[in-house]
Amino acid sequence: MQFSAVVILLVATFAATRSEVFFEEKFTDDSWKDSWIYSKHPGKEFGKFVRTAGKFFNDEEADKGLQTSEDARFYALSTKFTPFSNKDKPLVVQFSVKHEQNIDCGGGYLKVFDCSLEEKDMHGESPYLIMFGPDICGPGTKKVHVIFSYNGKNHLINKEIRCKDDVYTHFYTLIVQPDNTYQVLIDNEKVESGVLEEDWDFLPPKKIKDPEAKKPEDWDERATIPDPDDKKPEDWDKPEHIPDPDATKPDDWDEEMDGEWEPPMIDNPEYKGEWAPKQIDNPNYKGVWKHPEIDNPEYTPDENLYLREEVCAVGLDLWQVKSGTIFDNFLITDDLTYAAEAAETVKKTQAGEKKQKEEQDEEERKKVEAEAKAPKPEEDDEDEDDEDEPSIPGEAEEDDGHDEL
Repeated sequence: MQFSAVVILLVATFAATRSEVFFEEKFTDDSWKDSWIYSKHPGKEFGKFVRTAGKFFNDEEADKGLQTSEDARFYALSTKFTPFSNKDKPLVVQFSVKHEQNIDCGGGYLKVFDCSLEEKDMHGESPYLIMFGPDICGPGTKKVHVIFSYNGKNHLINKEIRCKDDVYTHFYTLIVQPDNTYQVLIDNEKVESGVLEEDWDFLPPKKIKDPEAKKPEDWDERATIPDPDDKKPEDWDKPEHIPDPDATKPDDWDEEMDGEWEPPMIDNPEYKGEWAPKQIDNPNYKGVWKHPEIDNPEYTPDENLYLREEVCAVGLDLWQVKSGTIFDNFLITDDLTYAAEAAETVKKTQAGEKKQKEEQDEEERKKVEAEAKAPKPEEDDEDEDDEDEPSIPGEAEEDDGHDEL
């Protein structure tokens, strides 16, 4: 009886602690059309996604994902799954992005929602739990968004994380731990990490400046002062400019016509500038006054900054000027090993993409060269032949007469 109880306890413990995959989508077929829902929010011109591996790939079937297909469009597509909580366990959000169009301005991020999401009405103001992924617009914006919603407000990370801006597939991974730490990985390599409370302004600061404290009026912050015993030399003051002693009045100078002649001015070599006493150490220097701090009465620690009680949906809610981005390999799990193994495949994918793209680029180069070298077709010289034909006597005179009419 005791043995059975131990077995049951071990099984229950294992079931409670085993890793889970809460959502995974690789778009292996067209069944995504049955589970992903397009938004029909009014006032927006939404673009469509198509399932494709793009123009260059490693494995055409395995590399198929959802590609934006229309320029200058909003995109809004989402899907729901069985809700879960990440209480006391890691949360991994991972997906791949391929900007094969060499994107100039547009989003490549996803959003994670709770079950309140109205999929057919999803839009830019729809509340979300997490926004994560690359965003590019011109040379100035090439960053990875990591935004968390906390107490009804969206909070941006305080750090700048640069995203990839080439045309190949890249995996983006966000890991949130129950100890309130996080990591951001690109292609399975850590690019940023830290503590949630430190890198987001979720909470008021722990310390604030004491509102009752004021700098004493006699507090002297001057490290040096003018030497009171230093006196200006009597011969110090010299004019900055003087008449050129080598200048002579031109022979043709007419004072009645040109006025009284004056020599041009030149810099005075004896000019020393404005005098100032030398600086000496200030005997009353007390250093820079620091405003004393006190505990912030509005600060309350929160051990559950990491916690998302109900994770239920994922969506693509973005704008692109030039379409062509392929989204794939969506994964939401608490299994760090499984996520790492999935992201490790990017190396093989990139190698295949680069090889095929280089071959395509070489073919295009040869084609352009061949077209440039090809002989141009002879121009139609019928007009020139017509000009050489003899005119009929009297015909030109008749034409001139018509022109005059």
